[in-house]
Amino acid sequence: MSGMVDAFVRHGLETEFADLSTDAVTAIKTYMLDTLGVGIAGAAIPLTDTVRKAARGWAADGVAHVWGGGGFTTTPANAAFINGFQIHGQEYDCVHEPAVVHPLATILAALMAEADAQGNVTGQEFAVALAVAVDLAAGIGVSVSSPIKFFRPANAGIFGATLGISRLRKLSAEQTKDALGYALAFNSGTMQAHVEGKPALPIQIGNAARGAVMACDLAAQGMPGPHDSLEGPFGYFSLFEDEADPADVMSSLGKIWRIAEVSHKPFPTGRAAQGGIVLMQKLKAAGVEPDNVEQITLTAPPLIYRLVGRPIQHDMAVNYARLCFQYSGAVVLKTGTVGLEDFSNSALADPETLALGGRIQVMDDGAKNPAAFTPQIAVATLKDGREVRTEINALYGSPSDPMTRDAHLAKFRSCVTFGFGSQRPQIEHKLIELTDQLEEVQDVSVLSRLAAGLEA
Repeated sequence: MSGMVDAFVRHGLETEFADLSTDAVTAIKTYMLDTLGVGIAGAAIPLTDTVRKAARGWAADGVAHVWGGGGFTTTPANAAFINGFQIHGQEYDCVHEPAVVHPLATILAALMAEADAQGNVTGQEFAVALAVAVDLAAGIGVSVSSPIKFFRPANAGIFGATLGISRLRKLSAEQTKDALGYALAFNSGTMQAHVEGKPALPIQIGNAARGAVMACDLAAQGMPGPHDSLEGPFGYFSLFEDEADPADVMSSLGKIWRIAEVSHKPFPTGRAAQGGIVLMQKLKAAGVEPDNVEQITLTAPPLIYRLVGRPIQHDMAVNYARLCFQYSGAVVLKTGTVGLEDFSNSALADPETLALGGRIQVMDDGAKNPAAFTPQIAVATLKDGREVRTEINALYGSPSDPMTRDAHLAKFRSCVTFGFGSQRPQIEHKLIELTDQLEEVQDVSVLSRLAAGLEA
């Protein structure tokens, strides 16, 4: 038996609210609100109707809430699946950059469904469950030194979500190990959907959130599961990663709270595109306009080229476009930013945007760190022969260059409006108030009800 599972089970079951750092508590509140907003916005994705129709066929009745316009109640596993899809469906959810993991997409979807089912989870207990869950999901990613092979946001996220639910259910250490064993059994998620630009990526997030609920259901009923689920000969690291060493992560438990290392996504695109978006804004501020551009080159670490260096295409699917820097970069150079409305069918077909995107090139700088997002350099060559150069060394929204509270709240409010199709100021106000005062909340399921549009 290896040590990582035992270490995280102790951490997950024994941590108390008083153990959390002030920065961790602040980050928990911030990213809970951000993720609720993004999940609400996901209700307005056309494909969400398809996912909801399919999920209704699996189970119709239950007590857990589906968020956003047209929300309804269903089983916890179903709600976790749908809300997980909605959270990640627009690539707008927060990310732990060094881990290459979107931790709250899986974790908050699963834990909030569990809180709905229990109906008496306090804010303090929920905060602890979320913190230890993020520690595991991000800790798995931070342990890895080789390039991402499988879809780590789902593959690591299911372990974190399972640990968090185990904490909320007060499972024993043996039961928690059983549950983590079933998280391994349910683990799936590849990068093929990324290559093809298909919506299976957020489906894999939803599946991980649902799998975490189901894994804990099995463990709670006494179903024994594999206990060496992470470091065993056929555990997670052997099957899903090439090079990993969790020793530093294990020694940091209770000292480093990974939730405090999470980054906002200021724009609804893949995180790998967001440094370039800021650079396009800087170029525009320096006088670069679409009609005077000969070519723009974005030079960045290999992960950027791999994830968003794909060529712009006519008839792009939305999921393809969100991970295409040529598209998002062109939109920013035209309008100054990129938002949820820029991924409509009409926007994706705009001939001026497509032509401009074809003059943008993403280059691999050859860096050795497979998880690096920076530095990034953008050089615009203008039609008169001049060059304009700009660069960044930290991504906007990261702990090194954080969003202001006003910007964070503006993003949240825009997500709520988008997801419900109109402004819902009472819901916005209550969600902001309750997350700000999370440690005083006696039943966090009220957050889920509000996210589903129930104002009472």
